[in-house]
Amino acid sequence: MTFAATILTLYPEMFPGPLRLSLAGRALEEQKWSLDTIQIRDFATDKHKNVDDTPAGGGAGMVLKVDVLAAAVDHAKRMQPMAPILAMTPRGKPISQTRIRELSDGPGVTILCGRFEGFDERVFEGREIEEVSVGDIVLSGGEPAALIILDACIRLLPGVMGAASSGTEESFEEGLLEYPQYTRPQEWEGRTIPEVLRSGDHAKIAAWRKQMSEDHTRLRRPDLWDRYNGDRD
Repeated sequence: MTFAATILTLYPEMFPGPLRLSLAGRALEEQKWSLDTIQIRDFATDKHKNVDDTPAGGGAGMVLKVDVLAAAVDHAKRMQPMAPILAMTPRGKPISQTRIRELSDGPGVTILCGRFEGFDERVFEGREIEEVSVGDIVLSGGEPAALIILDACIRLLPGVMGAASSGTEESFEEGLLEYPQYTRPQEWEGRTIPEVLRSGDHAKIAAWRKQMSEDHTRLRRPDLWDRYNGDRD
């Protein structure tokens, strides 16, 4: 089964963008995933093809119109009835590796990319759309965030990464940040690879890596650390 991605955007030329390169690009050529873009402007009904209007109640910027958005979303839903629809917005729920893995295990995903001051709220009331954020930042539009979501999903598809363990021994997969990694040369500027990694004792190496993951998570991401401890209770 091919993972099918559909992007609703005002800038379809931004896709596949960097996803035509490296692992994702090779997987696209091998038809492990597919990509369709939908131009939101095609669903505007006035002669000027307007997709936005001033905010109700006043304020800066412009807002994407609900009737245009809904028509575009409905078209995407007909194309991929079983795919969840995500809207990229800083107001959304932070995306997690758990959610990415759920998406990659499914038939695909439809992603709605916003512009201007965002979406008319009624599109979320009238359609089943999951609001998602890639972090506490504001972008010019949802397209870069959509590329992040797709890249994260594609690399987990069967046969995309060389080693099966590559997708599991990573940050966030076990609720922790990944342990430090090293490679040759053994010594660099007076700094050496930790002795345990050169011991050949796989049990000690596993224990060291687990300890490092816990230490790094506790110091760098106390939010993840609290969640990790709560999940273990």
